[in-house]
Amino acid sequence: MSEEIKKERKKRSLSLIQPTSIPTLGNYLGAMKGWPSFQDDFDTVFGIADLHSITVRQDPKKLREQTVQLYALLLSVGLDPEKSILFVQSHVPQHSQLGWLLNCYTMFGELSRMTQFKDKSQQHADNVNSGLFTYPCLMAADILLYQADIVPVGADQKQHLEIARDIAERFNGIYGNVFTVPEPYIPKNGARVMSLADPTRKMSKSDPNPKGTVFLTDEPNVIMKKFKSAVTDSEMSVRYAEGKDGINNLMTIYSAVTGKSFDTIEAEFAGKGYGDFKTAVGEAVVAELEPVQKKYKEYMTDKAYLQEQWTKGAEIAQRVSQRTLDKAMKKIGFLAK
Repeated sequence: MSEEIKKERKKRSLSLIQPTSIPTLGNYLGAMKGWPSFQDDFDTVFGIADLHSITVRQDPKKLREQTVQLYALLLSVGLDPEKSILFVQSHVPQHSQLGWLLNCYTMFGELSRMTQFKDKSQQHADNVNSGLFTYPCLMAADILLYQADIVPVGADQKQHLEIARDIAERFNGIYGNVFTVPEPYIPKNGARVMSLADPTRKMSKSDPNPKGTVFLTDEPNVIMKKFKSAVTDSEMSVRYAEGKDGINNLMTIYSAVTGKSFDTIEAEFAGKGYGDFKTAVGEAVVAELEPVQKKYKEYMTDKAYLQEQWTKGAEIAQRVSQRTLDKAMKKIGFLAK
């Protein structure tokens, strides 16, 4: 009997994030904080979705700067280019090429039902472009190119993955087993972080109220100021309950960065005022982000290293994705070079 034990192939995970702004505390606690641990359990692919960002008009200089900053932040939170494929989407033309092919296997009715198209059409009524309408085809290409088994998604993003699954199943139904049909993966520890100014809405990069959003590069004094001005209620009792949206949000954040349960937090602040609690949450967030911000500043002083890494990442991503693209094109009937 052979002594060799066949190693089971890790499932592949894919996550993309847009460079439309510096990520928020919500992006970090909801997804990015957990990404480094994925590298041990999955074959991981991470990308900066800059092609998706231009469905809304972008300032060219700002888009370039934010893409560099986001790449540095991804490294700073613990993503390792030796363990993961870490690339910029526009550096990998296979995304656009497969995106066009999948346009031709996606129904108009499917795209017209997408919630994000309806929402963004209202927000940007002066620029309802066809890219905004067909972006799910590009998103499906992002996922299917890498034969991703799982895609970590929040509960509000499941519709995006469902249409990618539908497209993959339709294509496979016509041509055979070409694409892996991806499964949604809801991270166990991902926290849903709400605006500090309006805790009934998610914390957002585009919140017009600057007090509502904490960005990963905010200085400690700015972070403390935002938490001290966070909206709460008039009850003055630190407990998780219906109708206490502001306190519930602060407890969620404090729990996510300290690992303390809600019961422990309630006991810790029993008899104390909201001022003490807000200060404690702010200090905990500052402490959590300190090592990330320190690494980020180091990476941003070494642009040559960043460029070296995203160039390598693009080369690997192109090699992996080209195999899938070649297979899809052959099945459709395109002439090989």
